[in-house]
Amino acid sequence: MASFNKVILAGNLTRDPELRYTPKGTAVARLGLAVNRRWRTETGELRDETTFVDVDAFGKTAETIAQYLKKGRAVLIEGRLRYDTWEDKQTGQKRSKLSVVLESFSFLDSGRGEGAAPSADASRAPADVPEVEPLPPDDDVPF
Repeated sequence: MASFNKVILAGNLTRDPELRYTPKGTAVARLGLAVNRRWRTETGELRDETTFVDVDAFGKTAETIAQYLKKGRAVLIEGRLRYDTWEDKQTGQKRSKLSVVLESFSFLDSGRGEGAAPSADASRAPADVPEVEPLPPDDDVPF
């Protein structure tokens, strides 16, 4: 059975990236992305829809993202979907979340006032994504 897991999204960061390191020293950046869709209904009314997506980046790419991207910056990301499940420690209920593991990204704006951005080659390079266990939700991060 063939399978393919690829996501390409363009949007704006909803918060500054949060950079942390695993106990083994791997950089992990968590960021939120807002992807907007605008369309007209049959009656001509303009509608907006925003989808919020959690994204995890690893390695040197995570450090680059934390250095150059800030809340509101436009970015194009490529990655893969990851489905995480866990048991809530407070309620004991099963929880789940669909997120994106970033593999590469591109700046979509100039980032004026944010310092010089790295070259296009650096932003388009495949992410250094190690094969690691999925990260627990924010409240259960072990570091």
